[in-house]
Amino acid sequence: MSAWLVSIAGTPLGATLATGLALLAALLHAIFGALQKGRHDPLLSRGIIDASYGLLAAPVALFVVPWPEPHMWPIFGLMMLIHIGYKAAQVSSYKRGAYTVVYPVMRGTGPLFAVVGATIFFGEHFSLQQWIGVVTLLSGIYGLALYNLRTITVARETLVPALWLAVLTGLFVAAYTTYDAYGIRATADPFTFLAWFFFLDGITMPVVAYYAFRRMPAPPAFWPLALRGMIGAVVAVVSFGSIMLATRLDQVGQAAVLRETSTVFSALIGWLMLGERVGPRRLALMGLIAAGAVIVEMGG
Repeated sequence: MSAWLVSIAGTPLGATLATGLALLAALLHAIFGALQKGRHDPLLSRGIIDASYGLLAAPVALFVVPWPEPHMWPIFGLMMLIHIGYKAAQVSSYKRGAYTVVYPVMRGTGPLFAVVGATIFFGEHFSLQQWIGVVTLLSGIYGLALYNLRTITVARETLVPALWLAVLTGLFVAAYTTYDAYGIRATADPFTFLAWFFFLDGITMPVVAYYAFRRMPAPPAFWPLALRGMIGAVVAVVSFGSIMLATRLDQVGQAAVLRETSTVFSALIGWLMLGERVGPRRLALMGLIAAGAVIVEMGG
C-alpha cells in the first residue's frame, strides 16, 4: 500500500484522495478535541490518550514497518519538541477557556501560517480564488470565536489568557503541519513516519499527566479515564494519519485549510455532546467556513 500511495502523489487521484482524507481528519480532530476537553482534566485526558496511542504504535514501529533511515532521527527529535509545545499550549488554553471559544481560535490561526509555510518550504502557491476561500473560511472561524466570546458565560475571568494561549496553539499547529509534512516526505515509507511518530509522541505527556494525577487530592477513577484514552487514541491515529497522508499526496496548504472545517464539526459536537447552544448566527458562520473550504478546493 505504501508504494501505491507514493505512486499516486501529485496525480488527480492523489488530489481527490487527499481531499477526502483532509475532511475525515477534520471530523475526527473535532471529536478528539471534545474528548480532551470533556469531563476529565484536559492534562489527564491528553496524557492517557498519548499513552494509549504510544502503546498501539509500539509493535507496529518496532516489528512491522521498515525502520527509519538515519537522517530521520534528528527530524523526529525536532518534531517531538514542536508537539510538546503544541500540547502544553493547548492544555493550558483548554483549562482556562470554553471549548467553543478557544477551539476556533486555535484552528483559525493554524491554516493561515501553514499556507505561508507551505509557500516558503514547499514552493506551493495558492491562486487568487483559493486565497478568497482562505479569507472566507478564516472570517467564519474568527467570527464564530468572537460570537462565542460575546455570548459565553463560563470561565470569563480566565478567557483573555485562554485566547492568547489559543493563538499560540494555532502557531504550533502551523509549525507541526509544515514540519511533519516535511518529515513524512523525507522517508521512503510514509507508514514508517506515522508509526514512529505515534510511538515517540506517546512518551512525554503521559509522564507529566501521571505526576499531575498523583498530586490530585481527589483523582478520578482510572478505568473510565483509560477507556477515554483508548477511544481518543484510535481517533487520533486515524485523524493525524489522514492529514499526514493528505500532505504527502497533495498540497500541504490546501490540506491544512480543509482540515479546519473541523471548527464546524466542533460546534456541532459542543451542541450535541457538551450541551452548548447553537443558534442561527453560529449556523451562518459555520456555513461561511464550509463555503471557504469549497472555494479553496474548487480553486485548486
